[in-house]
Amino acid sequence: MGFFEKVYEVVQTIPAGKVMTYGQIAEILRIDARIVGWALHANRDPDTPCHRVVNKDGRLAPNFAFDGEKEQKRRLVSEGISFKQGRVDLEKHLLG
Repeated sequence: MGFFEKVYEVVQTIPAGKVMTYGQIAEILRIDARIVGWALHANRDPDTPCHRVVNKDGRLAPNFAFDGEKEQKRRLVSEGISFKQGRVDLEKHLLG
């Protein structure tokens, strides 16, 4: 199994209403956080909840599929994720 598939496997464990950071996933897999970003950008499986991955400050991905961070935010809000000052409220929603 390649690194990308391992990233997808971890991402699929993030429940609705929670998020993880690129760094958390990288730490679990012992890889560079950039590889996590590359994997998520390359994902083509709509069942992999890539929208639940944010940066260490709760910022959204500007290059998220379709309508960029607007779409990522729409998906997160639909799952009950709240925001503070334009960022995911990590105190409430960070998994781990």
